[in-house]
Amino acid sequence: MSRPLRAGALLCAVLLTGVVTGCDGGGADRAEAASASAGQRLDWKTCPAPSTSQGTGKAPGPDWECATLRAPLDYGRPDRGSLGIAMIRAKATDRARRIGSLVFNFGGPGGSGVASLPAFADDYKTLRTRYDLVSFDPRGVGRSDGVTCLGDKDLDVYYAADGTPDGKDEEKALVERVGRYASGCEKNSGKILPHVGTQNAARDMDLMRQVLGDDKLHYFGVSYGTELGGVYAHLFPKKVGRAVLDAVVDPSDDPVQGALGQAKGFQLALGNYMDACAVTSDNCPTEDQITDLLKRLDSDPVPAGDTRELTESLATGGIAQALYSKDFWDYLTEGVEDAENGDGKLLLALGDSMNGRGEDGRYSSLQASLAAVNCADFAQRYTAAEIEEKVPEFRKASPVFGEFMAWSLTQCTGWPAKGTWQNPDVSAKGSAPVLVVGNTGDPATPYEGAHEMARELGPGVGVEMTFRGQGHGAYDSGNACVTRVVDAYLLDGTVPTSGTVCS
Repeated sequence: MSRPLRAGALLCAVLLTGVVTGCDGGGADRAEAASASAGQRLDWKTCPAPSTSQGTGKAPGPDWECATLRAPLDYGRPDRGSLGIAMIRAKATDRARRIGSLVFNFGGPGGSGVASLPAFADDYKTLRTRYDLVSFDPRGVGRSDGVTCLGDKDLDVYYAADGTPDGKDEEKALVERVGRYASGCEKNSGKILPHVGTQNAARDMDLMRQVLGDDKLHYFGVSYGTELGGVYAHLFPKKVGRAVLDAVVDPSDDPVQGALGQAKGFQLALGNYMDACAVTSDNCPTEDQITDLLKRLDSDPVPAGDTRELTESLATGGIAQALYSKDFWDYLTEGVEDAENGDGKLLLALGDSMNGRGEDGRYSSLQASLAAVNCADFAQRYTAAEIEEKVPEFRKASPVFGEFMAWSLTQCTGWPAKGTWQNPDVSAKGSAPVLVVGNTGDPATPYEGAHEMARELGPGVGVEMTFRGQGHGAYDSGNACVTRVVDAYLLDGTVPTSGTVCS
């Protein structure tokens, strides 16, 4: 799929940074601005603790250093201002055998890589022997001009509100609520909303590659980070080094197909959780219990602390959050039982985690950035009437999550910036091999997406690998087979046979 150009623009030159320059006499100035960006030097310093916009946590310690990359706000017109991209790194421990930088994106879209990489660093100790581990807050995220839409108190109300309307009055209230959210985004972050899409994030990564001094981009993308990696490979196929895509987004999906796939994925994961729970416990919730609980919460929330309540929307998010990892399954069992007995604190804590709310009541930029990136990427805008027609299909796909997923399609309704594509182009003819790892039990990025990503990357590029496991992603599961195959590729360049399976 070709990339649309601005109306009336002429394509004259594509610079190494991916900057498109026009033929209106300003091309020389733009080329000069782009060249200056590629020639900048990063001022690495001791890292502070994560900011509120990045999430909670402690300062990462002496192994880590942080810097700010300056990138053009608009790559089509790089002379019209810049924004800062927050970065973090830990240098390779075996400097004599150093390969280069390994850049991570942990997904969202909207997740802070600066906060996430140190938190997950123990999983990547072996990779750090020969790579500088590097991550960043993508534009519009965290310290990289993180998108802000509403204040914390307003967000408490927004996330607690009814996300599965019954009847026209509730539909109208939902659409109006989403509209107020979008207006808040425009008021507080309108300048950057047109520029936070995945294509620009990919261009930022190539600028990052140049400034770090790497001939090729070595990359590890998780969840949405796989889509970002696929788009990078499409834009810069000759610059791809060793790349791993884990927990793979299906690039062929439009928003409806993506939301429907997630509804099926979370329903599958819920079934897997209940099957596993039944082997070890006599106190496992059934699907009917969970649907009955959510129905009751729709009209009658339960207390969840001194001043807050567990609503249907917050409980649905909490249940979904618990399905991201087997480590959370016991919390799900306990949380459902507690909520049935009138105590919503545990499911609320899980729901708050999904929404990026800290214990201090302050929100990170996670969900606002997610909306901003999705709406900058996808051109589709859905009306309440269109979604209402799709609800039965979603409900069939998942009695627990279907309706909630269907109505999430209002996210970009009334958004103040236009989207770019119907779905992303990840074709990458001429790229080095890209290892694509799918997990058969993944709730958030269903397994089928890995096959589609490998296929669309193209022959000789997409190398498909399967992990027969549970939870979101494969490498961080600790499975010895997955670790061995991925490490052999990233550290030694050993490309596995496409179709390799780990259990």
